[in-house]
Amino acid sequence: MLNPCSENVLLSQEMQDLMVNYYNATYESLEFRKPFGEGSEDSIVIQVKINKYGRCRIGSEIFGSTFAARHSKNSYVTAKFVTQDGTVDCYPGIVQFFFTHEVNLDHNNLVKHHLAFIRWYKHTKNRYHFSIDDADQTCNVELWDTEFYPISRDCIIPIHHIFCRFVPAKYQISTRRNAKEYLAVNLVNRKYNLR
Repeated sequence: MLNPCSENVLLSQEMQDLMVNYYNATYESLEFRKPFGEGSEDSIVIQVKINKYGRCRIGSEIFGSTFAARHSKNSYVTAKFVTQDGTVDCYPGIVQFFFTHEVNLDHNNLVKHHLAFIRWYKHTKNRYHFSIDDADQTCNVELWDTEFYPISRDCIIPIHHIFCRFVPAKYQISTRRNAKEYLAVNLVNRKYNLR
């Protein structure tokens, strides 16, 4: 995690709920709750403070976020998710911020999690619109809606689940004045530093 940094940021009630949902989904054999929340006596109480970061280094690449306005152009990322029908799909989004959060998994063992809070763009019907030279060859540019999915626990992911960056561009299929505007997503391949 890289600067800018804000330490000991207090989580909002909504964010506490998201964190509880995230941990309950991640650690299926354990039960989590927020402080003074409902749950069994055996459930693990999450901490209400995080350390927030504007940038993150994954391998040799540095990713930005909207938390660090200077680095927001590097905040457009994709991540892979397993959908409800069991297929794997790549979703584009904007990193709002990176953060670390500690949780006490057993009585004397604080485990630090390195996470990202990302807003995900919605699907569109015409997702694959581009082709090369009017041939059947496909292009790696996809069309997505300019609106975001509602905030949910899926907005919180471990930083190592970030797949790659993308270059965003606004695009309209027709030239009409009231034509729908889409987000054109052009993937940027990950950089690997091999020795």
